[in-house]
Amino acid sequence: MLESISAAVADISLPQLAVIACMALFASVVGGVSGYGTGALMPLVLVPILGPEPVVPIVAISALFNNTSRAVAYRPAIDWRRVILVLPIALPTTILGAWIYTLLSGRGVALLIGSVLIASVPARRFFKRRGFSLSDRGLTATSFGWGMLAGGTSGAGIMLLSMLMAAGLQGAAVIATDAVISLGVGLAKVATFGLAGALGPRDVAVAVLMGSMAMPGAFLARLLVDRMPLHVHTAILDAVVIAGGGVMIAAALTR
Repeated sequence: MLESISAAVADISLPQLAVIACMALFASVVGGVSGYGTGALMPLVLVPILGPEPVVPIVAISALFNNTSRAVAYRPAIDWRRVILVLPIALPTTILGAWIYTLLSGRGVALLIGSVLIASVPARRFFKRRGFSLSDRGLTATSFGWGMLAGGTSGAGIMLLSMLMAAGLQGAAVIATDAVISLGVGLAKVATFGLAGALGPRDVAVAVLMGSMAMPGAFLARLLVDRMPLHVHTAILDAVVIAGGGVMIAAALTR
């Protein structure tokens, strides 16, 4: 078992694995505090080390660990009615988005991820400022387009949180319902990537390493949640996401 894992990550140095593990721990803490962050932060270290192509499949696998933990922890707060409204509509477009992702070149992948990360910050602020609200019908309609983005990018979780809050969910219900929907979408993405041959042993091994950071990250988040002002955390994350997205786009354009 250990020998097969070592062989899978043989082309990644120990310092690089340490950087991935540390960022995964940090992203898990951020996700535990705010409900999002893993998909937005991990590409910042995965792209320079592994290239852009395997980023979304790796994040999709590792997210299964995070979302399962959150769904279990927040089980009483899950809004199953909203889950039923979103998931059946989002799944087909998620699969389509994931399949399209497997057809993109490395440059196309970097441009796509970078653009979505940068756009997610002003989009979230715009909807929050306008007091954007969604009826059940509106939530279902937006789920169709969101599924496409979720299937082909790693930062669309921010948008799902905005959609659920606009639909009237608050507090733990947002985190819990987001976790269940994201878990279903994640399973569809991983299955699509696997059937398309976009998942290799190295990708799975890195994803498991990232996923193993989910549990300690959740406990650290619990310690920090009462100490860090939410607006400070949000501002830092927004700055990192925009900067990282810009770096990806610049690197892609200069290839």
